[in-house]
Amino acid sequence: MSEPSAIVPEGARGAVARLIDERRAQGSGILVGYLPIGFPDLATSIDAAVALAENGVDVIELGPPYSDPVMDGPVIQAATQQALANGFKLRHTFEAVRGITERCDAPVLVMSYWNPVQQYGVERYAAALEDAGAAGMITPDLIPDEAGDWFEASDRHGLERVFLAAPSSSEARLATVAERSRGFVYAVSTMGITGARADVDAAARGLVGRLRDAGAERACVGIGVSTAEQVREILGYADGAIVGSALVKALADGGVDALGRLAAELAAGKA
Repeated sequence: MSEPSAIVPEGARGAVARLIDERRAQGSGILVGYLPIGFPDLATSIDAAVALAENGVDVIELGPPYSDPVMDGPVIQAATQQALANGFKLRHTFEAVRGITERCDAPVLVMSYWNPVQQYGVERYAAALEDAGAAGMITPDLIPDEAGDWFEASDRHGLERVFLAAPSSSEARLATVAERSRGFVYAVSTMGITGARADVDAAARGLVGRLRDAGAERACVGIGVSTAEQVREILGYADGAIVGSALVKALADGGVDALGRLAAELAAGKA
């Protein structure tokens, strides 16, 4: 297996990296919004993702439902379990990406646990993502040391690859993640599962600083982000803020209209 190149040519930057660089030049950052595919049904989940883009969310993070979601909190778990009960199939991932990219310009990142990708076939999965118009993939339970197949497939299909970093990560791990991520590094703001929190841990600021020292060009903060004030605070030191559970709850409680309103409120934090 080939090792990923440490240096990415300027022309090889993907859509998310380009967007972050543009916003940074303007003195701002990006807002990333997460939604599970197939909740409350496939068609509505596509409409919901488009509504995010129409209300100020810059990058859409799509989560294929998975039966063992080790990082997901109760809100997202409930949504993904409903999607699975409704008959979600892996092919719906690519249908959803295509349905969204045909209706809006926001880059789409698929957030997938690694086992379904392996079962589908890494090369086949990457090719399907490219064909559907995805920008790349976030892999929460894949570490760079075990990602040789993904390096090759993502490079071959021009896909950004986002690895996670946590406050507990060693300096060596941060350096590896910084070197091998494409697009940005996902900085986990706190240890634990997803879910809105009143305060995003101060550890997030320290983690982003450590990632910068380790060579990360771009870092976005997620886990626990739920208000415009938190978005504004995060964009003071990071390149992006990632919101998940709060958006899923809005969709569950009030449908696509409520989701759009919350997205617009969160986007106000970019100002």
